[in-house]
Amino acid sequence: MRLRTLSAPESSLAEFEGELERLTEALPRRINADPEKVEQGLAKLVLTLIDLLRRLLEKQALRRIEAGSLTPEEIERMGVTFLRLEEKMAELRAYFGLSEEDLNLSLGPLGDLM
Repeated sequence: MRLRTLSAPESSLAEFEGELERLTEALPRRINADPEKVEQGLAKLVLTLIDLLRRLLEKQALRRIEAGSLTPEEIERMGVTFLRLEEKMAELRAYFGLSEEDLNLSLGPLGDLM
């Protein structure tokens, strides 16, 4: 979002109205408070955050492996941990009826999270 001073009030007001209208169209008119969907929505959010953290940890682990700062035992332990985490994530996705593609958040103009 751009910040600027109000030098021409009419044009700034029109610009503000246009931005407000664009945001209003992008937001839902009402929140879907269906109890059946709330659980799945919360699960989707939590699993998305866990998946994001898993990806970040895997990248950090690969950097450490490439740098040679891990012992073979540590590498093996991390591999088993990531494998078990992926298995548990698959189990939870199946339980809540979610696919891997569902575990993403739209960040609006910035695009998708993952």
